Amino acid sequence: MNANDFKERARHFALRVISLVDALPQKRSADVLGKQLLRSATSVPANYRAACRARSTAEFIAKMGIVEEEADESQGWIEMIADAGLVKKERVEELIKEAGELTAMTVASIKTARRNKAK
Repeated sequence: MNANDFKERARHFALRVISLVDALPQKRSADVLGKQLLRSATSVPANYRAACRARSTAEFIAKMGIVEEEADESQGWIEMIADAGLVKKERVEELIKEAGELTAMTVASIKTARRNKAK
C-alpha cells in the first residue's frame, strides 16, 4: 500500500465515523462518546497528511506515532459505543476492524522507518 492509498483509506474511515456519530441517539452519553470518537477518528487522516510532509525521519516517526494512537483510540471509542448499547455491534464491526488495520499498518510503517533510520 502506498502513501496515497493509506491517505484515502484513513479519510474514508473518518467519513464513515462521521456518519456513525451523526446517527447516534440523542443522549448525553452518546454526545460525549461521539465527540471523543469524532476527534480521534478525524485526527487519523489529518496527522497522516502531516507525517507525509515530515522534514525528517524522526519527525515522520513522531507524527506516525500520533496516527497510531488516534487510530487505536478510535477503535476503543467505537467498542465503547457498541458496549454501551448505543449502536448494535454488527453495525460497527467493520469500523472496528478498519481501525485495527489502520493501527497495524501504522505500526508497520513506524518499524520500517526506524529500521531504515538505523542503517
